[in-house]
This record gives sequence, structure tokens and C-alpha cells, in this order.
Amino acid sequence: MNFIKYKVPKKQPYRTWYHFQSPQNWMNDPNAPMYYKGVYHFFYQHNPHAATFGDKMVWAHSVSYDLINWIHLNHAIEPSEPYDINSCWSGSATILPGKEQPLILYTGIDNNKHQVQNLAMPKNPSDPFLREWVKHPQNPVMTPPSGVEVNNFRDPSTASQGKDGKWRVVIGAQNGDEGKVVLYLSEDFVNWTQDPNPFYATDNTGVCECPDFFPVYFNGSTNGVDTSLHDPSVRQVFKISYLCRHEDYYFLGKYVCDEGNFIPDVKFTGTSLDLRLDYGKFYASKSFFDHAKNRRILWRWVNECDTTQDDIEKGWAGLQCIPRQVWLDESGKRLMHWPIEEVEKLRDKQISIMGEKLVGGTILEVSGITASQADVEVLFELPELENAEWLDESEVDPHLLCSEEYASRSGIIGPFGLLALASEDQAEHTAIFFRIYRAPNRYVCFMCSDQSKSSLRQDLDKTTYGTIFDIDPNLKTISLRSLIDRSIIESFGEKGRICITARVYPSLAIDKDAHLYVFNNGSKSVVISELNAWSMKQAEFVQEESINKL
Repeated sequence: MNFIKYKVPKKQPYRTWYHFQSPQNWMNDPNAPMYYKGVYHFFYQHNPHAATFGDKMVWAHSVSYDLINWIHLNHAIEPSEPYDINSCWSGSATILPGKEQPLILYTGIDNNKHQVQNLAMPKNPSDPFLREWVKHPQNPVMTPPSGVEVNNFRDPSTASQGKDGKWRVVIGAQNGDEGKVVLYLSEDFVNWTQDPNPFYATDNTGVCECPDFFPVYFNGSTNGVDTSLHDPSVRQVFKISYLCRHEDYYFLGKYVCDEGNFIPDVKFTGTSLDLRLDYGKFYASKSFFDHAKNRRILWRWVNECDTTQDDIEKGWAGLQCIPRQVWLDESGKRLMHWPIEEVEKLRDKQISIMGEKLVGGTILEVSGITASQADVEVLFELPELENAEWLDESEVDPHLLCSEEYASRSGIIGPFGLLALASEDQAEHTAIFFRIYRAPNRYVCFMCSDQSKSSLRQDLDKTTYGTIFDIDPNLKTISLRSLIDRSIIESFGEKGRICITARVYPSLAIDKDAHLYVFNNGSKSVVISELNAWSMKQAEFVQEESINKL
């Protein structure tokens, strides 16, 4: 088997070193991630002809042994039949028990421009790379039902099997301004019927894309759960990507499998109170159960913030976040996220700072690493929380607060955090920071990723991202981890309770001219209890030149 290795071109300062990207052209939704015969599989929406979204989308396919280093294969599914001739859109994989054979359900755009669901199977299940896929002769296996628009019926989920032996999938839909998710059942994975009970609907949200539906343990365990597990030890997570907002929301609740209905703990409000997987640039996420390491892994697409013309000139658009392990926190009220452990294999040169006191107005450079490709973990020791200033959350929009150059405003406890992808004079920087407040009967933390000064360029989307979350009144330390990779910064607050992803395109802070700083603009001192930062090596991305069997 021959391979061609890809290297980041010198004139491509925004192409990442260790995040997954297509070799060229457009990519968007992650599709059908799975672990099969010792190999991780990742499919994604791809336009093979241009760096823009197209009308003949295919499923590109890559494989890996560690979810970090990848082999790009030939396309897995392409438009070829009346039921998908105008594009092959998103879907999911399910590995049937006993047979241990993966099946893919995907959305096809048919010859009438209707969205229908189709079934594909590996041509040779013994091939661990699953290089070739065939389409089922009975396609389409699902067509838009009544009460669903024919051009808004898409993105089937991974199937779960109930105690009655029937398979269940949820599919995103729309009817007017009402967003919907519909439930389908099957005994053989080919013949599907719609459950008559309404599964989920929201007013004035538009189409619900890329629904994901999976169980999590509520006993504080970080272990993942197989999608088909239904017992008292688990709660259910229901995720929706709202196209009108381009954001991923999730609900925790109870699923009564035999009754076909999901009962969320809280309803969607359309406010900052709703739970999101990531409070930054993050969409169309897809999870899978990794039975090799007993964990649930989440993928998600991150699109560009520069112009379409920039994408065309770069020759590519879109990338994927580092896969995250997800689990339910001990309170049972929020999902935790953390980069998969395999990314630590790329850590190279390390520097550490211990016990450094940051008085108000301090900016300290973290030198000695390659700041344009880095992994940074910092633990801040906090002053007494009763010193914090007052905040009335009902009068505050976290995103607006973050957009007001809040990192440079002096508070009491904060803002403090990191200046990433910064120029030497800090004229360019992305600030990721915390600020602690007192609120009615509790303490809260404001976390922000501020891109307003991320580049001297003016033709960019520099949306800033922020959120507020409750913290333990006895909190003595708070942690921040950021994965920095040339044009993306993924930040994890308080051990993964809050995640914010940002795209940035510096004009000065590129390659060796990028710097990293830690800062405190609060009047109360904070202490760097421990900071560790690593330069990150480049992941391996190779193209399979032949399709010789292993």
C-alpha cells in the first residue's frame, strides 16, 4: 500500500498542523464516525470540485489508528442514482450486533430535489478500511412524511435498538417555522415506518439539523455508553443543530423507549440559559461510542471566518475540532468535554511556570515554545470569592458583554487568562479569560473568547463568544486549557465544563512571530498555581495511492 504525505505549504499560514482537514476543497458535516476492526473511520461532507459548498456533494472517507494521524481514502459515497443524483448529504453509521457489520443511513437529494433517506453497506466487510460501499436496491428507505417539507428532511442519526428488537433513528425536519425531529422504527433496517407520536418540535426555529441521540451514565463515570443501552443507570442526551442559529444545543432528559417519546428536563428558550455543546464556532456535531476504549467521542465541523474569495484562493475551507470525549458531570446537569488523550502524543517541547503571582495589570509571556501550534494548561489560584463584584444575570447578554473588549477592562476578580496567537506588541491577540461575580444566592463565572483584536485585517468575521456558568462557592482554583493551531483555538474552562472554539486569521502573529501571554486585569491578584505548555508536532496526513488490500 503506497501513501503520499501532505505537508502544510509555506504560503498557507492558516492551514492547521494537527486538526483534521480535507486535502483540498470544501468540507463540512462530520458523518458516520465509528471504530471497526481496529480502525477508526471518519466520513465527511465534501465538494471535490471547489472550496465552496456545491450541488454534487460526496462522502469523503479517511481512516486512522489513533484519531489524530489520518489516511485519506477514495470517496465512499457519491451521487449516482435517482435517489441521490443531486447530492449525498449527512448521515450516520450503526454497527449491527452479532453480524458486526456497519450500515450507513444518509440523506440523498433525489432527481426531484426532494430529501430522502438511503441505506449503504460495505462491499467487503472483511476489509478493515471499508474502502468500497454499495447502495441498497430498495433505496430510498424513507421519504418525507406528511407534515414535513420535502426539502427539509435530513440527517438520520445512529440507530438504537429497543427492548422490543426494533431499530430507531431520529431525522431532522421542518414544517414552516416549526423545527421538528421525527422518529422512525424498523425491524430489519430496510423497511422503516414513522412513529405516530411527535418526538420533538420547537416553534420559530426552522429546520433541526444533525440530531444526535445517545445515553450517558449519571453516576459521574467518564465511561461511554453504547447507543442501544436502555436501563435505569443512564440518562439521555438529545442534540440538535439549529440551522437558523448555526449553533448546537442539547437537552438532558428521560427516554421511554417503548413509548417513543423523549421528555427533556427543560424546554428550549432561545436564550443564553439553553445548554450548548460549545459556545463558539461549532456546528453539526456527531458522536459515536468507541467500544475499544469505552468512551463516547464527539466530532464537529468548524467553518471559516474569512471571505469566500479567501477560501477559493486558499483552495480549501472548513476543518474539524479535535475529537472530544464527553460524559455527564456529577451534578447530572451538564456534559463535560475533554480532548481525546491521543492528542497528547503530539506534545513536544515543554515549559512550566509554578507559583507566579499576577497582580492587576500583569502580562507575562509564556516563552520557549512554538506559540502558533501549542497545547496550554493553566491552573489559576483565586482570591476569596466574597471579594467579587455583583452581577445581575437577567440584565446581561454574555455575548454582548464579551464583544465590548471586556478583557482590557479592570474588574475585581478578573478578567484573567491567556492572550493566544498574539503579536509581540499584543496589537493582535485572542483573549480567552475568566471573570468571577457574585449573583443572587451563588457565584458565577464569565468565560469569554474575544476575537475583536485577533487580526489587523478588516474583512473577517470577528464574532466574540461568551457564557456565564455557576461555580462552587468554595472554589479555590479554576483551570483553562487551550489547543492552539494556526487558525483555530479550542478552549476548555474548568476541566471541560465550558468549551469555546474560535477561528482567527492573524496577519502578524504567524508561525515564529506568534506569541503567548498570560494576563490579569483584575484588581485582585491571582496566582498561576501551575502552567504547562507544549509545542505541538504536526500530525500525519497521507493519501492512499492504491487500494491494495492489507
